[in-house]
Amino acid sequence: MITKDTIMADILKLNPNAAQILMHLGMGCLGCPSSQMESLEDACEIHGLDLEEVLAKLNEK
Repeated sequence: MITKDTIMADILKLNPNAAQILMHLGMGCLGCPSSQMESLEDACEIHGLDLEEVLAKLNEK
């Protein structure tokens, strides 16, 4: 399960659809160096995205 503390690079490994979901929500810099150390919570804050909405979409089955 992806949580607010999951590192962005790990999210891309855990969910094969994560890149598409995140880019659709407006998070286009998934390959930037920060993604190797940045949590989902940090990334959502930087991009002005609702953390709970992003978590729901990433954890959908």
